[in-house]
Amino acid sequence: MTFPPSPRLWLRGQPVGTHDGMAPSIMAIINRTPDSFFEGARQFDDVTALQAAETALAEGAQIVDIGGVRAGGGPIITVEEELRRVVPFVLRVRELFPELLVSVDTWRAEVAREVAAAGADLINDTWAGHDPDLVSVAAENGIGIVCSHTGNMTPRTDPFRVTYPPTSHSLPGVVVDVLDTLRASAERAVQAGVDPRSVIIDPTHDFGKNTWHSLQLVRHTHELASVGFPVLMALSRKDFVGETLDLPPHERLEGTLAATAIAAWQGGRVFRAHDVQATRRVLDMVAAMRGDIPPQRVTRAVR
Repeated sequence: MTFPPSPRLWLRGQPVGTHDGMAPSIMAIINRTPDSFFEGARQFDDVTALQAAETALAEGAQIVDIGGVRAGGGPIITVEEELRRVVPFVLRVRELFPELLVSVDTWRAEVAREVAAAGADLINDTWAGHDPDLVSVAAENGIGIVCSHTGNMTPRTDPFRVTYPPTSHSLPGVVVDVLDTLRASAERAVQAGVDPRSVIIDPTHDFGKNTWHSLQLVRHTHELASVGFPVLMALSRKDFVGETLDLPPHERLEGTLAATAIAAWQGGRVFRAHDVQATRRVLDMVAAMRGDIPPQRVTRAVR
């Protein structure tokens, strides 16, 4: 069974994607932190971070997602320090790589305002509207926003014995909760004035969820794709992959790509990735198998 894709994402008033938008897009991860959970994504040094942006573009990313604060626990990072880590870098990426779209991973409206002024195209609110002013900042600046689901957890906290009640639906409780939350969040963003084509929904695997929950969400990607907004899948090397295979972050690539293929087949639109080249190849292969794009060449048995 082939599932319809979620709607195409638009940023800067233009559609995002490869192969005339028929294949999913990649959001490359650039962490301006010294303590990211995956050592390969620690780009605290300016030179390393710029090299990462250049490589991401060369390997097929359309968006870079820049974060200044680790999602998990750790030292307190003030607004001023987060701004210092991300704003100059956004300006530099915009100058050197104008074809790249820039996303900033933040839950703070103060940071969102500054990065929007610096040229960011998208705010990746991974903490589900913890700061209610974030959507207004996106609307006022004509940029996109990611609406996420964290099970009501506050920023930089880890889930503990998370449960979602069973429902009368045939769907698992976590899927129903995610669908209801993301519909409401997306509609709120639209009502605030964000272009509906620039509102992305993200089930936010691992955040406020255990491994069973995250696996169920991958399995039901097609339900997310039917909501009516572009779907972001942030699967890369996450704990649910590690726990499923009992592997540390640096050994989770194959598991990530397996989840990526399943989510892409079911209509995921944007994939947040550490490993851009491998992800690009998987997404293009899935798109070809779906019949969305043609093979790059066909010579076997035709000549």
